[in-house]
Amino acid sequence: MSKTIFITGAGTGLGKGTAIGLAKKGHRVIAAVEIMAQITSLREEAEAAGADLEVIKLDITNKRDQQLIADYDYDIFVANAAIGEGGPIAEVPVDRVREIYETNVFSTLENAQIAAKKFVEKGGGKIIFLSSIVGVVAMPYLAPYGSTKHAIESIAKSMKAELEEFNVQVATINPGPYETGFNDRMFEEKWKWYDPEKNFTPEKSISSMEQMLDSQFDPDDMINKMVEVIEADHHAFRTAHPQDTEDQMKQEEQQNWDARI
Repeated sequence: MSKTIFITGAGTGLGKGTAIGLAKKGHRVIAAVEIMAQITSLREEAEAAGADLEVIKLDITNKRDQQLIADYDYDIFVANAAIGEGGPIAEVPVDRVREIYETNVFSTLENAQIAAKKFVEKGGGKIIFLSSIVGVVAMPYLAPYGSTKHAIESIAKSMKAELEEFNVQVATINPGPYETGFNDRMFEEKWKWYDPEKNFTPEKSISSMEQMLDSQFDPDDMINKMVEVIEADHHAFRTAHPQDTEDQMKQEEQQNWDARI
């Protein structure tokens, strides 16, 4: 059955592909993008793909834009928008981490609260938070971003338990590393402050982690999985994809219990 789906961060990457994919399946999709310049490009891509999208400008950190989440009627809210940055957490300027939290945690929560209130009033609905493999697996030099996804994991778990009595579903989707450009840009951000001549973290140590960029997955695979989960009436609370990502997340949680310092 056709559903109405509101998705943030639909101007790029997995969000864009998922919005188009859901529309091609016959769902009414309200695709929110961060800046005006993304509206035309997304509309053109959707038209070329034979998908009918309603594209709006919505910066999730902007209180006036957030009002649009309350104005629309929808069955599913997908909190997908996020920003990222890599670098050694022992040295990254905290104001840069604070900015990531403002988008990925505080504004995302504000958005989800608006959707939650709507769903409680109408007697049902579904909220999906886009988390990440690093929402569970803590990786070196990814903590500025990964710690925000750890926070989203906790928010989602608590919200799921709190909203069950109102017939509101809550879930997470946890992608592994997909080649959308997001991960590449995230690692590049450190060069705005990191100086190997001044910082104590060796550049070679960071570079060894960045080798993961050479083995990223085809984003179409993740987009197909996101479409499948978002439109489904029932599915797992947490969807990690691909299977290697799920396995790694499960191993990480066990290793944390076994770890010693």
